[in-house]
Amino acid sequence: LGNEKYYQAFMNTEAGIVLIPPGVPDRPESVTLIEVENPSIAFGEIVKFFVNTKKIFTPGVHPAAHVAADVQLDPEAVCVKAGAVIESGAIIGNGTEIGSGAVIGERSQIGEDCMIYANCTVREECVIGDRVILQPGCVIGADGYGYELLDGKHVKIDQVGIVELCDDVEVGANTTIDRARFGKTKVGKGTKIDNLTQIAHNVQIGEHTLVVAQVGLAGSSKIGNYVTLAAQSGCVGHINIADKATLAARTVATKDIPTGGGVYMGMPARPMREEMKKMALISRLPALVAEVKRLGSKCD
Repeated sequence: LGNEKYYQAFMNTEAGIVLIPPGVPDRPESVTLIEVENPSIAFGEIVKFFVNTKKIFTPGVHPAAHVAADVQLDPEAVCVKAGAVIESGAIIGNGTEIGSGAVIGERSQIGEDCMIYANCTVREECVIGDRVILQPGCVIGADGYGYELLDGKHVKIDQVGIVELCDDVEVGANTTIDRARFGKTKVGKGTKIDNLTQIAHNVQIGEHTLVVAQVGLAGSSKIGNYVTLAAQSGCVGHINIADKATLAARTVATKDIPTGGGVYMGMPARPMREEMKKMALISRLPALVAEVKRLGSKCD
Protein backbone atom coordinates (compact mmCIF):
# COMPACT_ATOMS: atom_id res chain seq x y z
CA LEU A 1 0.00 0.00 0.00
CA GLY A 2 2.32 2.71 -1.27
CA ASN A 3 -0.38 5.16 -2.34
CA GLU A 4 -3.53 6.20 -0.48
CA LYS A 5 -5.44 6.09 -3.79
CA TYR A 6 -5.31 2.30 -3.54
CA TYR A 7 -6.87 2.19 -0.08
CA GLN A 8 -10.26 0.91 -1.25
CA ALA A 9 -8.61 -1.82 -3.31
CA PHE A 10 -6.55 -2.67 -0.23
CA MET A 11 -9.71 -3.12 1.86
CA ASN A 12 -11.12 -5.53 -0.77
CA THR A 13 -7.89 -7.33 -1.64
CA GLU A 14 -7.59 -11.09 -1.96
CA ALA A 15 -3.80 -10.94 -1.59
CA GLY A 16 -2.20 -13.11 1.06
CA ILE A 17 0.30 -10.49 2.27
CA VAL A 18 0.26 -6.70 1.99
CA LEU A 19 3.03 -4.26 2.89
CA ILE A 20 1.61 -1.19 4.63
CA PRO A 21 3.07 2.04 6.05
CA PRO A 22 2.71 2.92 9.73
CA GLY A 23 -0.60 4.42 10.84
CA VAL A 24 -3.04 2.77 8.42
CA PRO A 25 -6.43 2.97 10.22
CA ASP A 26 -8.94 0.30 9.12
CA ARG A 27 -7.36 -2.95 7.98
CA PRO A 28 -8.82 -6.12 6.41
CA GLU A 29 -8.82 -8.99 8.90
CA SER A 30 -8.18 -11.82 6.43
CA VAL A 31 -4.81 -10.52 5.17
CA THR A 32 -1.35 -10.82 6.68
CA LEU A 33 0.00 -7.28 7.02
CA ILE A 34 3.66 -6.29 7.27
CA GLU A 35 4.28 -2.74 8.46
CA VAL A 36 7.28 -1.03 6.83
CA GLU A 37 8.46 2.56 6.59
CA ASN A 38 8.20 2.70 2.78
CA PRO A 39 6.10 -0.05 1.12
CA SER A 40 7.20 0.76 -2.43
CA ILE A 41 10.90 0.48 -1.63
CA ALA A 42 10.36 -2.62 0.50
CA PHE A 43 8.41 -4.30 -2.30
CA GLY A 44 11.21 -3.48 -4.72
CA GLU A 45 13.67 -5.26 -2.45
CA ILE A 46 11.39 -8.31 -2.28
CA VAL A 47 11.13 -8.43 -6.09
CA LYS A 48 14.91 -8.81 -6.28
CA PHE A 49 14.59 -12.23 -4.65
CA PHE A 50 12.45 -13.44 -7.56
CA VAL A 51 13.71 -11.44 -10.54
CA ASN A 52 17.35 -10.71 -11.35
CA THR A 53 17.24 -6.98 -12.04
CA LYS A 54 21.00 -6.48 -12.01
CA LYS A 55 22.73 -6.15 -15.38
CA ILE A 56 25.59 -8.54 -16.06
CA PHE A 57 28.76 -6.50 -16.51
CA THR A 58 31.23 -8.06 -18.95
CA PRO A 59 34.43 -6.03 -19.23
CA GLY A 60 36.26 -5.69 -22.51
CA VAL A 61 36.37 -3.61 -25.69
CA HIS A 62 34.44 -5.16 -28.58
CA PRO A 63 36.47 -5.54 -31.80
CA ALA A 64 33.82 -3.54 -33.67
CA ALA A 65 34.15 -0.56 -31.32
CA HIS A 66 36.38 2.37 -32.28
CA VAL A 67 38.53 3.68 -29.43
CA ALA A 68 41.15 6.35 -30.12
CA ALA A 69 44.70 5.43 -29.19
CA ASP A 70 45.02 8.03 -26.42
CA VAL A 71 41.73 7.26 -24.64
CA GLN A 72 42.24 6.53 -20.95
CA LEU A 73 40.40 3.36 -19.94
CA ASP A 74 41.18 -0.03 -18.48
CA PRO A 75 39.91 -2.71 -20.92
CA GLU A 76 39.72 -5.17 -18.04
CA ALA A 77 37.46 -2.85 -16.01
CA VAL A 78 35.31 -1.15 -18.69
CA CYS A 79 32.76 -2.56 -21.15
CA VAL A 80 32.67 -0.99 -24.63
CA LYS A 81 30.12 -2.60 -26.95
CA ALA A 82 30.07 -3.03 -30.71
CA GLY A 83 29.80 0.15 -32.75
CA ALA A 84 30.63 2.50 -29.89
CA VAL A 85 33.01 5.38 -30.68
CA ILE A 86 35.28 6.93 -28.06
CA GLU A 87 37.20 9.90 -29.42
CA SER A 88 40.66 11.23 -28.68
CA GLY A 89 41.51 12.29 -25.13
CA ALA A 90 38.39 10.87 -23.49
CA ILE A 91 38.60 9.35 -20.00
CA ILE A 92 36.37 6.42 -19.00
CA GLY A 93 36.13 5.34 -15.34
CA ASN A 94 36.21 1.75 -14.13
CA GLY A 95 32.95 -0.17 -14.02
CA THR A 96 31.39 1.91 -16.79
CA GLU A 97 29.59 0.41 -19.79
CA ILE A 98 29.41 2.20 -23.15
CA GLY A 99 26.53 0.81 -25.23
CA SER A 100 26.39 0.01 -28.93
CA GLY A 101 26.40 3.06 -31.17
CA ALA A 102 27.19 5.48 -28.36
CA VAL A 103 29.61 8.32 -29.13
CA ILE A 104 31.88 9.78 -26.46
CA GLY A 105 33.42 13.01 -27.72
CA GLU A 106 36.96 14.31 -27.54
CA ARG A 107 38.37 15.10 -24.09
CA SER A 108 35.11 14.20 -22.37
CA GLN A 109 35.17 12.50 -18.98
CA ILE A 110 32.93 9.64 -17.86
CA GLY A 111 33.09 8.61 -14.18
CA GLU A 112 32.99 5.19 -12.57
CA ASP A 113 30.10 2.69 -12.66
CA CYS A 114 28.15 4.63 -15.29
CA MET A 115 25.71 3.10 -17.76
CA ILE A 116 25.73 4.79 -21.17
CA TYR A 117 23.04 3.01 -23.18
CA ALA A 118 22.92 2.52 -26.95
CA ASN A 119 23.06 5.50 -29.29
CA CYS A 120 23.77 8.11 -26.63
CA THR A 121 25.97 11.06 -27.53
CA VAL A 122 28.26 12.80 -25.05
CA ARG A 123 29.93 15.57 -26.98
CA GLU A 124 33.40 16.97 -26.57
CA GLU A 125 34.72 18.05 -23.14
CA CYS A 126 31.53 17.26 -21.23
CA VAL A 127 31.93 15.85 -17.72
CA ILE A 128 29.88 12.93 -16.37
CA GLY A 129 30.15 11.95 -12.68
CA ASP A 130 30.00 8.52 -11.06
CA ARG A 131 27.02 6.15 -11.27
CA VAL A 132 25.31 8.22 -13.95
CA ILE A 133 22.74 6.52 -16.19
CA LEU A 134 22.10 7.80 -19.71
CA GLN A 135 19.11 6.07 -21.29
CA PRO A 136 19.13 5.30 -25.05
CA GLY A 137 19.32 8.17 -27.47
CA CYS A 138 19.96 11.05 -25.10
CA VAL A 139 22.30 13.83 -26.22
CA ILE A 140 24.60 15.57 -23.77
CA GLY A 141 26.37 18.70 -24.97
CA ALA A 142 24.64 19.64 -28.22
CA ASP A 143 24.99 23.30 -29.17
CA GLY A 144 22.83 25.72 -27.24
CA TYR A 145 20.22 27.54 -29.29
CA GLY A 146 21.74 30.97 -29.87
CA TYR A 147 21.41 33.28 -32.88
CA GLU A 148 21.64 37.02 -33.57
CA LEU A 149 19.96 38.83 -36.44
CA LEU A 150 22.56 40.54 -38.63
CA ASP A 151 21.85 42.07 -42.04
CA GLY A 152 18.61 40.13 -42.31
CA LYS A 153 20.16 36.77 -41.46
CA HIS A 154 20.26 34.69 -38.28
CA VAL A 155 23.93 34.31 -37.34
CA LYS A 156 24.87 31.35 -35.16
CA ILE A 157 26.49 32.19 -31.81
CA ASP A 158 29.22 29.71 -30.90
CA GLN A 159 28.55 27.67 -27.76
CA VAL A 160 31.95 27.04 -26.20
CA GLY A 161 30.92 25.80 -22.74
CA ILE A 162 30.22 22.26 -21.55
CA VAL A 163 27.66 20.12 -19.73
CA GLU A 164 28.40 18.67 -16.29
CA LEU A 165 26.28 15.86 -14.84
CA CYS A 166 27.10 15.22 -11.19
CA ASP A 167 27.10 11.85 -9.40
CA ASP A 168 23.97 9.64 -9.45
CA VAL A 169 22.15 11.61 -12.14
CA GLU A 170 19.85 9.71 -14.50
CA VAL A 171 18.82 11.10 -17.89
CA GLY A 172 15.87 9.60 -19.79
CA ALA A 173 15.67 8.40 -23.37
CA ASN A 174 15.91 11.02 -26.13
CA THR A 175 16.45 13.87 -23.69
CA THR A 176 18.73 16.72 -24.76
CA ILE A 177 20.92 18.82 -22.48
CA ASP A 178 22.63 21.65 -24.35
CA ARG A 179 26.13 22.89 -23.69
CA ALA A 180 26.60 26.37 -22.25
CA ARG A 181 27.55 29.38 -24.30
CA PHE A 182 30.27 29.96 -21.70
CA GLY A 183 30.90 28.01 -18.52
CA LYS A 184 28.67 25.00 -17.95
CA THR A 185 25.13 23.69 -18.03
CA LYS A 186 24.96 21.73 -14.78
CA VAL A 187 22.74 19.01 -13.31
CA GLY A 188 23.25 18.44 -9.58
CA LYS A 189 23.83 15.24 -7.66
CA GLY A 190 21.00 12.72 -7.55
CA THR A 191 18.69 14.55 -9.95
CA LYS A 192 16.49 12.32 -12.12
CA ILE A 193 15.40 13.47 -15.58
CA ASP A 194 12.67 11.69 -17.54
CA ASN A 195 12.38 11.00 -21.29
CA LEU A 196 11.97 13.66 -23.97
CA THR A 197 12.96 16.72 -21.99
CA GLN A 198 14.84 19.78 -23.25
CA ILE A 199 17.33 21.56 -21.03
CA ALA A 200 18.78 24.64 -22.67
CA HIS A 201 22.21 26.24 -22.45
CA ASN A 202 23.49 27.48 -19.09
CA VAL A 203 20.60 25.98 -17.12
CA GLN A 204 21.57 25.11 -13.54
CA ILE A 205 19.60 22.29 -11.86
CA GLY A 206 20.17 21.56 -8.17
CA GLU A 207 20.44 18.29 -6.30
CA HIS A 208 17.79 15.55 -6.01
CA THR A 209 15.35 17.32 -8.31
CA LEU A 210 12.76 15.44 -10.41
CA VAL A 211 12.23 16.50 -14.03
CA VAL A 212 9.32 14.59 -15.59
CA ALA A 213 8.67 13.87 -19.29
CA GLN A 214 8.47 16.68 -21.86
CA VAL A 215 9.63 19.43 -19.54
CA GLY A 216 11.30 22.39 -21.25
CA LEU A 217 13.73 24.68 -19.42
CA ALA A 218 14.82 27.84 -21.22
CA GLY A 219 18.36 29.16 -21.16
CA SER A 220 20.07 30.33 -17.96
CA SER A 221 17.18 29.33 -15.70
CA LYS A 222 18.14 28.12 -12.23
CA ILE A 223 16.27 25.24 -10.59
CA GLY A 224 16.81 24.55 -6.87
CA ASN A 225 17.23 21.38 -4.83
CA TYR A 226 14.36 18.90 -4.35
CA VAL A 227 12.22 20.64 -6.97
CA THR A 228 9.57 18.65 -8.87
CA LEU A 229 8.77 19.66 -12.44
CA ALA A 230 5.76 17.64 -13.57
CA ALA A 231 5.04 16.55 -17.16
CA GLN A 232 5.08 19.27 -19.85
CA SER A 233 5.86 22.02 -17.35
CA GLY A 234 8.64 24.50 -17.95
CA CYS A 235 9.99 27.98 -17.45
CA VAL A 236 11.20 30.99 -19.38
CA GLY A 237 14.87 31.89 -19.33
CA HIS A 238 16.84 33.71 -16.65
CA ILE A 239 14.51 32.97 -13.72
CA ASN A 240 14.99 31.11 -10.43
CA ILE A 241 12.81 28.32 -9.06
CA ALA A 242 13.50 27.93 -5.34
CA ASP A 243 14.17 24.72 -3.41
CA LYS A 244 11.30 22.24 -2.89
CA ALA A 245 8.90 23.99 -5.26
CA THR A 246 6.58 21.90 -7.44
CA LEU A 247 5.29 22.88 -10.88
CA ALA A 248 2.16 20.89 -11.70
CA ALA A 249 1.69 19.39 -15.17
CA ARG A 250 1.69 21.96 -18.01
CA THR A 251 2.60 24.80 -15.69
CA VAL A 252 4.87 27.54 -17.06
CA ALA A 253 6.88 29.74 -14.70
CA THR A 254 7.37 33.21 -16.19
CA LYS A 255 8.98 34.80 -13.14
CA ASP A 256 10.90 33.68 -10.06
CA ILE A 257 9.27 31.09 -7.79
CA PRO A 258 10.05 32.25 -4.22
CA THR A 259 11.44 30.25 -1.34
CA GLY A 260 9.11 28.21 0.83
CA GLY A 261 8.22 25.36 -1.49
CA GLY A 262 4.59 24.94 -2.45
CA VAL A 263 2.74 23.78 -5.55
CA TYR A 264 2.24 26.07 -8.55
CA MET A 265 -0.20 25.67 -11.44
CA GLY A 266 -1.20 27.35 -14.67
CA MET A 267 0.25 29.69 -17.26
CA PRO A 268 1.66 31.87 -15.84
CA ALA A 269 2.44 29.84 -12.73
CA ARG A 270 0.44 30.82 -9.63
CA PRO A 271 0.06 29.20 -6.21
CA MET A 272 -2.21 26.19 -6.60
CA ARG A 273 -5.08 27.52 -4.46
CA GLU A 274 -5.20 30.79 -6.39
CA GLU A 275 -5.18 28.99 -9.73
CA MET A 276 -7.91 26.55 -8.66
CA LYS A 277 -10.14 29.45 -7.55
CA LYS A 278 -9.62 31.07 -10.95
CA MET A 279 -10.49 27.81 -12.72
CA ALA A 280 -13.65 27.49 -10.63
CA LEU A 281 -14.71 31.01 -11.63
CA ILE A 282 -14.01 30.29 -15.30
CA SER A 283 -16.25 27.22 -15.14
CA ARG A 284 -19.10 29.53 -14.07
CA LEU A 285 -18.69 31.88 -17.04
CA PRO A 286 -21.30 30.21 -19.31
CA ALA A 287 -23.95 30.60 -16.61
CA LEU A 288 -22.87 34.19 -15.95
CA VAL A 289 -23.02 35.02 -19.68
CA ALA A 290 -26.51 33.51 -19.88
CA GLU A 291 -27.58 35.59 -16.89
CA VAL A 292 -26.20 38.78 -18.45
CA LYS A 293 -28.09 38.04 -21.67
CA ARG A 294 -31.28 37.43 -19.69
CA LEU A 295 -30.90 40.71 -17.86
CA GLY A 296 -30.07 42.47 -21.12
CA SER A 297 -33.24 41.18 -22.75
CA LYS A 298 -35.28 42.68 -19.90
CA CYS A 299 -33.63 46.04 -20.45
CA ASP A 300 -34.61 45.90 -24.11
